[in-house]
Amino acid sequence: MQPNLVNQERIFVNKFLYRFSEVQRQDVVVFWYPKDRKKSFIKRVIGLPGDIVEVRGSTVYVNGNQLQEEYARTDSRDYRTYPSVTVPEDSYYVMGDHRSSSNDSRHWGCVPAEFIFGRAIFRYWPIPKIGLLD
Repeated sequence: MQPNLVNQERIFVNKFLYRFSEVQRQDVVVFWYPKDRKKSFIKRVIGLPGDIVEVRGSTVYVNGNQLQEEYARTDSRDYRTYPSVTVPEDSYYVMGDHRSSSNDSRHWGCVPAEFIFGRAIFRYWPIPKIGLLD
């Protein structure tokens, strides 16, 4: 999730939010890695159930519309093209903000909703970077 989150930072994860509300596009979620449920990952939600996600060069399209991604810096973009994916029901398409080095849905597929256990909401360490996550 660099540059927005880096290794060794500490965050609070709201584990109750999704019991009362739906996962939204661009939420930063924490989930069990689909290939190894002993590992947790943190990524940004790009595609919701039923969406068609396409990555062409450094541009992401959802349902044919270019996604506005202020959080994805130009120097960390991936310029490869990936096939379009229709997000299955009860699943989400996720990507890291550091696109050129992110292990995400482009490589291993969508995340089942049941694997998502919270939304990253607040950084508390290091102290100079304390605050809400967007």
